[in-house]
Amino acid sequence: MDSFDKIPEQALAWATAGKPVALATVVKTWGSAPRPVGSQLVVDQDMAFQGSVSGGCVESAVLFEATEAMQDGKCRMLNFGVSDESAFEVGLACGGEIEVMVEPLGMGQGPSLEELQSLVTARAAREPVVWEVNTDTWARRLLARDPEDTELENRFRTDKSVRDGVIFRGVHNPPLRLVIVGAVHIAQPLVQMARLAGYDVVISDPRDSFASTDRFPGETFLDGWPDEALSAFGLDTRTAVVTLSHDPKIDTPALQTALASEVFYIGALGSSRTHSKRIAALKDLGLDGGSIARIDGPIGLNIGSSSPAEIAVSIMAEMTERLRMPGSRPGTQA
Repeated sequence: MDSFDKIPEQALAWATAGKPVALATVVKTWGSAPRPVGSQLVVDQDMAFQGSVSGGCVESAVLFEATEAMQDGKCRMLNFGVSDESAFEVGLACGGEIEVMVEPLGMGQGPSLEELQSLVTARAAREPVVWEVNTDTWARRLLARDPEDTELENRFRTDKSVRDGVIFRGVHNPPLRLVIVGAVHIAQPLVQMARLAGYDVVISDPRDSFASTDRFPGETFLDGWPDEALSAFGLDTRTAVVTLSHDPKIDTPALQTALASEVFYIGALGSSRTHSKRIAALKDLGLDGGSIARIDGPIGLNIGSSSPAEIAVSIMAEMTERLRMPGSRPGTQA
């Protein structure tokens, strides 16, 4: 999903508590729909709900259809199309059209609780999976990541769910994470901005005077030297790593570990001259040029940033570009 919103987990919790529950999922959009494909809403028999499929009055119609689905056990496909004149009234402020799939849980044509439990288990284990639904037969299956399946890999890389004919594939990627190596001044605004953008943030810095709760109240620090800390933490395709310490003894081991993983972004603070020295040091350690090319250095988009907060903005902008436009990632092909 576009954001890790815990809707499947909430649906399972309500259903296992004995409540009739239905899931609503955006499966297709046209024009300027306010919520992307894959967005979800869960509702119980009392019309208590979490999540959103439109951000507007479409929810009311979806909730009504969901309560009907809980009674008759039938899945349904709902289509909401509006003209520009009436769009604002139903939450599609710039026009557009959305198609929503409604599924009652644990009954009739809906998914079983065992199927939903499998999805929740995979999400908890940070396993990228696709929830595939045949909207003709209502058969469902979970598809695990398969590097040999280029279409599926592209779905995971771009984080985009899709409906193709009667088949809907909902992408469930793990939540985004950011590892900041170097608890320096720039890290302070970066932590705040990353959290606002939906990242779980951890900090790695072996220097106690830097990695202090006084400077970073409430933040999580990884224990040990960066290479060991990052390996123990676990790096995956939904993780970004930035090195900010400006100290090769700290940054270089972290970069070695990050380059050995599938993280989607590796950024390193420092001037062009510093980065050239960094590249030479990494080559001396046995890393090849193609691997080293994955590092964005100097870090951040060139927006003329000067202050720590402005540099943090440039880093977040570059991270977002690498995440949402995989073809922009250095050292990779589009």
